[in-house]
Amino acid sequence: MQGCSRYAELHCTTNFSFLQGGSHPEELVSQAASLGYAALAITDRVSLSGVVRAHAAAKEAGVHLIIGAVVEPIDAATLVLWVTNKKGYENLCRLLTTGLLKQDCLKEYGEIDGNELRDHDPRCCLTADEVAAHADGLLAGIPLSQLRGSVESSIVSIRAWQDRLGKQLYGLAEVAMEGDDQERLADYASLSYKTHIPLVAAGDVRYHCRDRQPLHDALAAVRYGRTVDSIQEKLLSNGERHLQDIKHVIERFSILPGAVDRTLEIASRCTFSLDDISYEYPHAVVPSGCTPIDYLSNLAWKGARKRYDNKVPEKVAGLLKHELSLVRELGYEAYFLTVFDLVRFARRRGILCQGRGSAANSAICYCLGITSVDPARTNVLFERFVSRERQEAPDIDVDFEHHRREEVLQYIYTTYGRMRSAMTAEVICYRLRSAVRDLAKVLGFSLDRINQLSRILDVGDRAEQLPERLAESGIDPYSESGRRLVALVNQLVSFPRHLGQHVGGMVITRGDLCELVPIQPASMDGRTVIQWDKNDLDEIGILKVDCLSLGMLSAIRRAFDLVKQGGGPCLTLGTVPAEDPRVYEMISKADTVGVFQIESRAQRSMLPRLKPACFYDLVIEVAIVRPGPIQGGMVHPYLRRRQGEESVSYPNQEIREVLEKTLGVPLFQEQAMRLAVVAAGFTPGEADQLRRAMGAWRRTGVIQEFHQRLIDGMVSRGLSLTFAEQVFQQLRGFGEYGFPESHAASFALLVYVSAWLKFHHPAAFTAALLGSQPMGFYAPAQLVRDAQEHGVTVLPVCIQNSGWHAGLETSGGSFPALRLGLEQVHGLGQTSGRQIEEVRNAGRFKSIYDLKRRCQLTQPQVLSLARAGALKSLSGSRRQAIWNSMERKPEPGSMPLFEGLDGNGFNETESSFDETGGLPTTSTLEEVLTDYRASGLSLKAHPLQFVRSHLIQHGV
Repeated sequence: MQGCSRYAELHCTTNFSFLQGGSHPEELVSQAASLGYAALAITDRVSLSGVVRAHAAAKEAGVHLIIGAVVEPIDAATLVLWVTNKKGYENLCRLLTTGLLKQDCLKEYGEIDGNELRDHDPRCCLTADEVAAHADGLLAGIPLSQLRGSVESSIVSIRAWQDRLGKQLYGLAEVAMEGDDQERLADYASLSYKTHIPLVAAGDVRYHCRDRQPLHDALAAVRYGRTVDSIQEKLLSNGERHLQDIKHVIERFSILPGAVDRTLEIASRCTFSLDDISYEYPHAVVPSGCTPIDYLSNLAWKGARKRYDNKVPEKVAGLLKHELSLVRELGYEAYFLTVFDLVRFARRRGILCQGRGSAANSAICYCLGITSVDPARTNVLFERFVSRERQEAPDIDVDFEHHRREEVLQYIYTTYGRMRSAMTAEVICYRLRSAVRDLAKVLGFSLDRINQLSRILDVGDRAEQLPERLAESGIDPYSESGRRLVALVNQLVSFPRHLGQHVGGMVITRGDLCELVPIQPASMDGRTVIQWDKNDLDEIGILKVDCLSLGMLSAIRRAFDLVKQGGGPCLTLGTVPAEDPRVYEMISKADTVGVFQIESRAQRSMLPRLKPACFYDLVIEVAIVRPGPIQGGMVHPYLRRRQGEESVSYPNQEIREVLEKTLGVPLFQEQAMRLAVVAAGFTPGEADQLRRAMGAWRRTGVIQEFHQRLIDGMVSRGLSLTFAEQVFQQLRGFGEYGFPESHAASFALLVYVSAWLKFHHPAAFTAALLGSQPMGFYAPAQLVRDAQEHGVTVLPVCIQNSGWHAGLETSGGSFPALRLGLEQVHGLGQTSGRQIEEVRNAGRFKSIYDLKRRCQLTQPQVLSLARAGALKSLSGSRRQAIWNSMERKPEPGSMPLFEGLDGNGFNETESSFDETGGLPTTSTLEEVLTDYRASGLSLKAHPLQFVRSHLIQHGV
């Protein structure tokens, strides 16, 4: 170590010790570099969630990063652990996993409420012996300031660790200018003398600069669920827990000879870097005597011949050869085979699935049956998916039926094991609204004022708009409390709050995943999650398999089944008759309630203007109503050209080939990449880098680095400067969520299939939508009303005829009748609804009591059925059913000697129907309102029908 680099900070908490650190890892690394530190250790509490970000920042800043963590064994003093080598890193990951996965041994955390703690404070139950068993490759430090009790008890705590760790153990001497620093340091020296533990200077750093102390205090209050003013005794006494000037550190620890130099000694022993870890994808299971790439090639060519009826187009054959060569070169064959295995498993189970996203650019994926976009019909760009220059792993997204996706996830756990597979994390970060709510609470704002402010804040609001929003809610943004809130919110926005689960990303490894990254329980039973998110995985080069869920796939599967059960054809995504002009006519009229992706108001207003008439028009429709094309000024030029109001011209033939399908307007990311290649001389891999920059330009501004190169490249090829600037501005618009064409094409297929079902089988389609809720834009009442408008007879919920899901019954009309399912009954529950279905197979219900007894229903459940009108077949009217359901009957099993006997009003064969009709009838309005309260819809009338004349009278 030379110059001023005479100190390494070994105890540093980031904001990935959720709600306990006041700075981002990148801020701490940057500050350490500015101060000239020899090294910086990131030591979050039982977490490695922030180390990848710190690693990337340290590489850029030239800082020696030490990876570590803080552990709190249940039977010993707290330790700070530092990784010295790869073995130590693997042991630390495995150690944290061991403690985090213990569900039967949870440490109590004092005054912090357990329910809140679960979100942001991972519980890690470790013993001292477990720490010692994983100590190879680790060094450890006891924070001496955290030892409580007498000198003798402190000595016992130190010696307990010395017995287990020996010379791997150090004592962390930490002071923070609290007035008694010299006395504390003298005490540390005394402990060192009595136990022979070597002392090391450390700062117990919580934030990168002093200005973050108020935020750190506020986060502590959030953690405790109290106001800042009420927890003063729990807060740090001053703002000195920041990265200090090295000269001050040396001066502060001058009475402890060697304490500062020992930080350099430890840093020199900690040579491990995340660059040293090697991710290995699991070996693919292949036939004997066959290599993975040979097996993949065989499957791909076999699939191609099947897809094209043994007449593989020359274009597709060329794409396959190119892709297989690149996959072989980059070593991704096992990844493709894994996804193929998952899709094969799903289809064998009858689970509808389809790949999408950039994977739909792959001819391999199409031939394997992973995706449904025919590369012969689109201009696929494989480099959008995989390229030599691409500094990240390929990503295959596969959508599964949302009700059955868990079967696929559990198949992965079963196939690879719990220690070799887990879900990717999602770092849940503070946004403006959540930051305001949490901080306003701990700053003492009233709950009414907080709720009022939350209502005013819009999802899209930025932190700089907060003063304006405060004023709108009646809070003076320039008052002391207002300024304090604004300042803290600006710091807190984008801070991680806790780890969640990625929507479907699974990581699997050849060796133990728990030696690569810690694994912890997910919030959902049966799942586990790693401590890194998808950006971390990209940085390290780890592959993930995205098993996503899509409600429309569930609906389409249900519709296919209902059509088949009704005597119709056996349908699949690939066998639905293509290019039906009547379907496109329906779409062009915006008659698309319930149709995938094109049922929103924005889409339905676009449909009559665009008038889709073929599949590719649907691809454009899916993509054009997006912020990217809108911000890039692409929508109106495209529509004018489509309607013949504006001419289309192309500077040259190459650009014509790229833009002709979209009338000279770039609507897709692939077109942006192709333009960079043919118009500016980029390689395909460089074009993918441009694509990534487009997606992140608002956050990073990186796309500006491409600006001059794009302009110069286009001008040098004879294109005008005006055209070049126009293209650049359009490409920059993709920073607002421009769609890849492959993704839009995958979705367009589901658009067409769902629209085809709506047109040809409206009863089955609506029943399927009702059985796949929640999904889409419309509530069941609107879906049912739309079905009725299309000639479908809709029958009410009936205890004798309804299944759990809506079903079909024969009718005299053009379509089957739709029978509403028991799922519409509020307060019944799926378990009881399924029980009713099963029990009814043994015989119809004879009375309300018979129903209640045989199905073990509670009285509130029976009352819910009665209010929903489901018991009319047993009682004659809703009101009578409600009356009868409230009669006091013996609970099943409470009087076994008398069960089944006649008399006393509980003979199971007796009907509760009061044929005298003694109860008064209800009005239609009462019936409709009761319907909505009990099931969310009514088949009798719309509520507005009863007030329409009144509204018209008042000009509403």
